[in-house]
Amino acid sequence: MRVPAFTPVLALPFLVAACTADDLPGEERGVPPVLTSEQAFDEFTYARPTEARVTHVALDLDLDFEGRRVEGTATLDVEAAEDATEIVLDSNGLIIGGISDGNGNALDYTIGEADGEKGEPITVTLGELTGPALQQVVVTYASGPDAEALQWLDPEQTAGGEYPYVFSQGQAILNRTWIPTQDSPGIRQTWEARITAPKPLTVVMSGISRGEPEDVGENRRAFEFAMENSVPPYLIALAAGNIDFAELGPRSGVWAEPEVLDAAAAELVDTEAMIDAAEDIYGPYRWGRYDMIVLPPSFPYGGMENPVMTFLTPTFIAGDRSNTGLVAHELAHSWSGNLVTYSSWRDGWLNEGVTSYFESRITEAVFGEKRAAQEYALSYDSLAEAVAENGADNPNTAMRTPEGISPFDTVGEAIYDKGTVFLRTMEAIIGRERFDEFMRGWFDRHAFQPATSEMFLAELRDQVVDGDEDLEQALMLDEWVYGTGLPENAVAPDPQAFAEVDNAAAAYGEDGSLPSAETWGGWTGAEQQRFLRELPETMTADQLAALDAQLGLSDTGNNEVLFLWLQAALRNQYQPAVPQAETFLADVGRNKFVAPLFQALWDTGSWGQPIARRIYRETRPGYHSMTRGNVDEIVGWEG
Repeated sequence: MRVPAFTPVLALPFLVAACTADDLPGEERGVPPVLTSEQAFDEFTYARPTEARVTHVALDLDLDFEGRRVEGTATLDVEAAEDATEIVLDSNGLIIGGISDGNGNALDYTIGEADGEKGEPITVTLGELTGPALQQVVVTYASGPDAEALQWLDPEQTAGGEYPYVFSQGQAILNRTWIPTQDSPGIRQTWEARITAPKPLTVVMSGISRGEPEDVGENRRAFEFAMENSVPPYLIALAAGNIDFAELGPRSGVWAEPEVLDAAAAELVDTEAMIDAAEDIYGPYRWGRYDMIVLPPSFPYGGMENPVMTFLTPTFIAGDRSNTGLVAHELAHSWSGNLVTYSSWRDGWLNEGVTSYFESRITEAVFGEKRAAQEYALSYDSLAEAVAENGADNPNTAMRTPEGISPFDTVGEAIYDKGTVFLRTMEAIIGRERFDEFMRGWFDRHAFQPATSEMFLAELRDQVVDGDEDLEQALMLDEWVYGTGLPENAVAPDPQAFAEVDNAAAAYGEDGSLPSAETWGGWTGAEQQRFLRELPETMTADQLAALDAQLGLSDTGNNEVLFLWLQAALRNQYQPAVPQAETFLADVGRNKFVAPLFQALWDTGSWGQPIARRIYRETRPGYHSMTRGNVDEIVGWEG
């Protein structure tokens, strides 16, 4: 598509920065550098940020629940190299109405051929420097009918059942389905937004609210937000629905539907203690507020670390705070991931592995060493199982993801669990005090900046190893980050972390003896999960019935435990569990639970496949696009 002649944007010459700590001032919140090393290259964007880049996004959008789309304008602040003639934006299905400069003069643009995953490039023609008033590109647009980042819910899909709901999930490369920008983690941007929604819905975003909502007509209100710290664009997020707020502390609170709010607030009472613990470990929380929103059950993840507004699944609510490690994880992202962000998706461990390690430190400080040791043991075992399953030489077991692998297809154990074990091993060898000093410095030096694996290793060698060849050999840094499998220096978990549980599991495997209901009820959520993970693969209907009767698995309020019970029951074709599985799969959209349960049904063949197809026909419309994609592949969905 083309439109008439253009008016140019301001050209600025300072886009390129080297990948060294000296070039990355930690407190600089303006325009972060573009990292230009090979490791920083992002193959999942069309943008060419060393030529022209987006530095700020201003959204003015209406939420159209009937049409299931957002529509309005995105005003982009652009910085361009002196000889740049165009800027390339990412899009995936956006419907473009026109593009102009900040003065309303139309700009030429073309929409390129679509790639199945990356979407299509929008190339906007720039021009010669004419003045600082022309630093903006204004895109008038609407999201497409199948925008994957947005999930529109009918009233019956919410807890209240009366009003519709919408939420976004931008990570990894989905925000380009509702925002025309350069959708790459290394191209950090500040942003602001004005969003209108029908009354009485409330809008929240991953930015600081600007004042009270404003009436704009009889049936709509406008909400305004701003994020003054530069963030990777996948962290621009919104949600709108019939939601209320509960304060948790001086700088934290939770949003949720009224029907869920009290239970959510009770589960999150430790939030302020977690923030304090995190600051004691790795320095100040730099985002102002830490609020959360508990979304409807169709949210596909456990949580999403959107700044100042963590998105949470309601499945973490257990009534006993046993699953609040999820909150510790999302809070830790306020340092690793949000404050310092990987420059490309191939360095996923820099976000998730570092965060998982930091999560364990917060857990230790707030909930004690035993719980932290147990969670580390679960993480270590998950990694060891993944290495055994994939093979120690499989490139997918490397922390740095191989080239060409979609950010949606990475092996989670290699990014989350291997990163956790790596940093725990570094801590053990280097010493906690010295390692913490390094990590605090890492967050300070690169605050609001992109980073790469090579930068992390270079600084660790410069500031900690410091030429000590014995220490270099002991750490095995390159083998951890670039190698496959589980390095031999990995710190094993405390064998006593689950001693009682492991003994009980062994006893059950030998003679079928089960722990008493009292013993089971006294175990932590992690201990219960450990026991269920060690159940025999093959069990009889009588064994499963006795297990359920003794331990009350069908009645548990902990969704992590319920999932493991249903998984064991379905893989063993236990018919009494099917109605509960059907209810669970209709109520919950978290991919961590949904895809494995459909897989368990499918793997049984003629018994489970008809059940899977029947359930999926009913539940598929309520799932997020990411969950649908995974289950579509499992069941061979063709519509």
